[in-house]
Amino acid sequence: MEAEITIFYDDEQSAKVVAEAVSPDNFKVPGGLYVKTERRKSSVWTYIKCNKGFQTFIATVDDLLFAITTAEKILKATRKLE
Repeated sequence: MEAEITIFYDDEQSAKVVAEAVSPDNFKVPGGLYVKTERRKSSVWTYIKCNKGFQTFIATVDDLLFAITTAEKILKATRKLE
């Protein structure tokens, strides 16, 4: 199973912050699972490939989206403080 997920932001800085927040996941995956996240201008692009079954695939997508949502909330909160 494979998925490409692209999330668009209003500016490149937001995309950079979110991509950097979730990119450590690129290095912490078990065998049979591949995750790559990168910033592409003002978007965050992620590619996921999973050979470990549907539940692992769905759990990986869910973990990624949770991490992105958390990064977005923190980014929004810090901008309110500025």
